[in-house]
Amino acid sequence: MLDFAGGLGFDPVGIAPITPPEHWEAYKEWIESGRHGSMKYLEEHLQLKRTPENLLPRAKSAIVVGLNYYQPQPDLKIARYALGRDYHRVLRAKLKKLVHHIEVSPSLLHEMEAQFRICVDSAPLMERDLAQAAGLGWFGKNTMIINSARGSWFVLGIVLTTLEIEPTKPALGGCGTCRACIDACPTGAIIHDAGRWQVDARSCISYLTIEHKGPFAESQSQQVGEWTFGCDVCQQVCPFNHPRESQPLRARNTVEPGFAPKSFPKLTELAQIGHPEWDELTQGSPIRRARYEGLKRNAQANLRNVTVSQVCQAEERL
Repeated sequence: MLDFAGGLGFDPVGIAPITPPEHWEAYKEWIESGRHGSMKYLEEHLQLKRTPENLLPRAKSAIVVGLNYYQPQPDLKIARYALGRDYHRVLRAKLKKLVHHIEVSPSLLHEMEAQFRICVDSAPLMERDLAQAAGLGWFGKNTMIINSARGSWFVLGIVLTTLEIEPTKPALGGCGTCRACIDACPTGAIIHDAGRWQVDARSCISYLTIEHKGPFAESQSQQVGEWTFGCDVCQQVCPFNHPRESQPLRARNTVEPGFAPKSFPKLTELAQIGHPEWDELTQGSPIRRARYEGLKRNAQANLRNVTVSQVCQAEERL
């Protein structure tokens, strides 16, 4: 099964037993502190995330997969996971093939009542806890799952099942004294509180450019800098995402056809894009989540910031 998953392009792959999520209480405290911003759906899903069995009764195992999305950054600053087709669709299509393979496997014919549920990150699930338990990676200071051999440029997909499958070993690792992501974060969104590192979404560029609705305050407009959708800074500076001879799997370009980048307009065009053009551009793309007004707002803020930056650079040369 794991070999078949690898053949679908998933890497890394692992199996986690269904247990109460280790970090649910910390997640609850994060929400109670208000650091989730205006993402009310996270509050609504809180109790559902307390156990995967809320999504699949009698679930015993989770098949956890990663799919590499790394590729060069285009001129328009869009988070790399959003450059191509919506990863939810890409992952679900592949996970359906994986489930079908398991269902027709002769070794599982005696499990006629086995059930499965495919989950991507829109499902109310503590997926990073399952990823760590399955051996895909450990929690970095930027709260992302980092694989020591592959880095963090991968999206997660999960299949919950009532099958009891032998688990893989949990991932071990850590950032040590490294502060690269903390020091590089343009808005200081990575903070240490209550004995752990966490991200305050309210000042995170990804949140501001995607989840924040309505116009920007002046400070928010400046914070987004030149990022039009999402932000990759904490991953770009992470040492585990820097290739070296002994770690050839780090920051490899994705070979997933669905992640091939779309053709994006220039920033000046995006700032004035009409609704029909926006609709065509965002069909089947993650950037649709920012909505029409949000994407224009982001591009307009980017243009102002680029102009300010150019003026400052010109003054420095005088």
